[in-house]
Amino acid sequence: MTTFPIVAEPSADVDVQATFARYQNERPGLGFEFLEELKATYDRVAQGPFKYQHLQGGIRRALVRRFPYSVYFAVEGEVVVVVAVLRASGDPAEWQQRRW
Repeated sequence: MTTFPIVAEPSADVDVQATFARYQNERPGLGFEFLEELKATYDRVAQGPFKYQHLQGGIRRALVRRFPYSVYFAVEGEVVVVVAVLRASGDPAEWQQRRW
């Protein structure tokens, strides 16, 4: 099975940093739990990105377990590019503005 390398756009890294800080402020250690679940989500996506829901314009979405977040990504050639890591209930215009 082919594993796709994952690259995050800088805006997605900012999303992750902000979410980590918010969870750490809520309860020490919770931010690290979020990062573990996010890594597990990235690993699942790397193993089979095409099994995730296609939204539009080549963007797909994977849900983070235990936390109400979605990973928005595109497959570009042999690489998965993470566009955003946002609250699942958030405004879809947020990730859409990042790609167009």
